[in-house]
Amino acid sequence: MLTWLFNQLAQDHSAFNVFRYLTVRGICGVLTALGIFFVFGPAMIRKLSFYQIGQTVRDDGPPTHFDKVGTPTMGGGLILIAVMLSTLLWADLNNRFIWVILFTTTTFGVIGWIDDYRKLVDKDPRGMGSRNKFLCQSIAGLMASLFLYFTAQSPAEHMLLVPLFKDIALPLGWGFVVLSYLFIVGFSNAVNLTDGLDGLAIMPTVMVAGALGIFAYATGNSIYSGYLGIPYIPGVGEVLVFCAALVGAGLGFLWFNAYPAQVFMGDIGALSLGAAIGIVAVIVRQEIVLVIMGGVFVMETVSVILQVASFKLIGRRIFRMAPLHHHFEMKGWPEPRVIVRFWIISFILVLVGLATLKVR
Repeated sequence: MLTWLFNQLAQDHSAFNVFRYLTVRGICGVLTALGIFFVFGPAMIRKLSFYQIGQTVRDDGPPTHFDKVGTPTMGGGLILIAVMLSTLLWADLNNRFIWVILFTTTTFGVIGWIDDYRKLVDKDPRGMGSRNKFLCQSIAGLMASLFLYFTAQSPAEHMLLVPLFKDIALPLGWGFVVLSYLFIVGFSNAVNLTDGLDGLAIMPTVMVAGALGIFAYATGNSIYSGYLGIPYIPGVGEVLVFCAALVGAGLGFLWFNAYPAQVFMGDIGALSLGAAIGIVAVIVRQEIVLVIMGGVFVMETVSVILQVASFKLIGRRIFRMAPLHHHFEMKGWPEPRVIVRFWIISFILVLVGLATLKVR
């Protein structure tokens, strides 16, 4: 929106040419999303408190969580608004990648909003129900995957890149649709599972989004992609603006979500953020790297799968409680210690993921 305006103004005033640069618009995206949270965050918390849209806690959960009852939730709605508005303002809206990312993020946010609304407002503990929620996620994930498959303009957009090897790129064919679907839906639910402690999910999401923005910038630049030995995909660089907006919105949310949290994101935030990083990784062709950088999300998900499988098969639990962060809480770790240590692990994994850009 503003990109088009500044391009028109640049014809008469060369100073506006600065907004042609992706890096400048990315910085503007961060600051815009961050500013939206600083301006509207306190009012959002007051409104959620006024309408008594508060957190519920499982009776069999860690005892330290009982004092979280009533904390405003569904704050992820403002994350969604900040990301969408910032992206619409600073991204090139003629770019197909921007629109499929916005569609996916918004759709999963709507699914999360319906689930939250039914649980917290209608007081239905089932929410949408796991089957209905998964069905809606699957439809949205498949729509996004099929769009990317049929609008691809180069073979590189359907290839699976293997980190550390610049000459290995596996053509996927229709397997691209399956892989894309799994990453969009899988990471949507993985972030949702991780969102159990104050700030635990949002900071790794911010770090992963920032790193994916770097991958997007390199992939969309013919010079950098050639130097780094990754396929050049025209138009992918614009995804940097979305990633920057997500970073800004995430940091703004963390301002209020840091321990002890004033607000939680709810499913509306967790499902949309997970789907966002999933589809961005698919677009920049770095699915394997996302598994590395998003290792915390992967660990949390695997811990739940192992816990359920073990209990059903042999009647015993592997962990004291799943997801994994609850296991450490039940061992006596204070909540801030669990959060910060998971952040540190995420930071290390993101650095490892970024290193794959050069180590080939």
